[in-house]
Amino acid sequence: MTHSTHRCRCLCLLLFAIVLTAPAVVNADVTVPQFFGNHMVLQRDKPVKLWGWADKGEKVTVALGEAQQETTADDDGRWSVHFPARPASREPVAITIQGKDYSLAFDDVLFGDVWICSGQSNMEWPVTRTNDAEKEIAAADHPTMRLFTVKRAKTDTPQRDVTGSWGVCSPETVPGFSAVGYFFGRHLQKHVDVPIGLINSSWGGTPAEYWTPTSAFEHDPQLKVTSDNEHAKNVMSTPSVLYNGMIAPLAGLSIRGAIWYQGESNVPMAEHYTKLFSGMIKGWREEFGQGEFPFLFVQIAPWDYRKIAAWPAGGAPIVREAQRNTLAVPKTGMVVTTDIGNVEDIHPTNKQEVGRRLGLAARAIEYGEKIVYSGPMFKSVKFDGNKAILSFDHMGGGLMAKGDKLTHFQIAGQDGEFVDAEAVIEGETVVVKSAEVPKPQAVRFGFSDVAEPNLFNKDGLPASPFRTDD
Repeated sequence: MTHSTHRCRCLCLLLFAIVLTAPAVVNADVTVPQFFGNHMVLQRDKPVKLWGWADKGEKVTVALGEAQQETTADDDGRWSVHFPARPASREPVAITIQGKDYSLAFDDVLFGDVWICSGQSNMEWPVTRTNDAEKEIAAADHPTMRLFTVKRAKTDTPQRDVTGSWGVCSPETVPGFSAVGYFFGRHLQKHVDVPIGLINSSWGGTPAEYWTPTSAFEHDPQLKVTSDNEHAKNVMSTPSVLYNGMIAPLAGLSIRGAIWYQGESNVPMAEHYTKLFSGMIKGWREEFGQGEFPFLFVQIAPWDYRKIAAWPAGGAPIVREAQRNTLAVPKTGMVVTTDIGNVEDIHPTNKQEVGRRLGLAARAIEYGEKIVYSGPMFKSVKFDGNKAILSFDHMGGGLMAKGDKLTHFQIAGQDGEFVDAEAVIEGETVVVKSAEVPKPQAVRFGFSDVAEPNLFNKDGLPASPFRTDD
């Protein structure tokens, strides 16, 4: 045996002896999820739940400002405390968490409204890549707006924590943050005037199945069959993997609501999106256990999906229709983007207006303001001789065309062959007809991948595409 070999063997034996004599430790220190930290916003007007982990049976003392609670970690090492609801406050408070021999302290904690911002790349899209980015970043000085970005995580089982940290909104912290999330929060804070906490949990190129909790598939057999069929076709990975890694850990948080921008990745299986999307929303609400919190989403913008050879043309209008149908779910709102998209780029850069329109929806649906927050939505059709007479909800100050005349209306007779049609506004209706169709049976509006129609209300919000047939 060489001298060096003898030394290596002795060192290994010494390390082995240290391991044998060292005490077994499961949780050496009291810990909390990473979304509890300096500069965080806690939800106002709802009970405050704080939780974490420690050694089994360890006593944990938590102070929120002057208030204090004591608890003991359970057999799994988990502990939690609840404090009474607090109103919005711009005066920061501190939180301390004391274990048997270790403590945590968090400063500059505010009470306001917490919103989760989720979806795929158009939600993930950063402020640096939007219109007037340099100017927007320089002006992003909002001390009572706080930003948290969840690091990407894809797992088969629900996780207990995410990776990320809170930052005060400033020109230093905003550049890489979700542009839609930031512009939504900026609009909201201007009108609601409370601290705003934005949690960006998004991942580009992801279908809604990834973001749907397993419980949603288990509770709805039809949804599970759809998921299983899609998985068998190998068009997606395991369902729920992003919910598990990036949403499930947040489910204990009190929140005000969620905003969502996704749908492009579901164009290849568009016919399933109504069932899937509504199931996802209901699943989130069940898992969070906070009732029907507002869920506000963006209808996908015009884009030429033929750019992806494997994707069928004509799927985008079906997804848009599914999104419009999802408005049947209570406390949902939809932003239409047919006028602010880019048919050459799936990532349009006018995220300011997307955020503003989401803010309008939040102000009306969640905060109870009596404002116009949606463009015209198809309500009903009446066929009268050679004409189709369309009625709408959300007309605001009245219907209008941006341009010389209305565009992107089509009409069909009993044969189902759609042709371009003439459409005019008559009072509170739109009348559609074509010399080629003497007895119309169906109307379609903006019903293509790339349509950029021009029917608006006089409040400047565009009408959602629709069809009267199925």
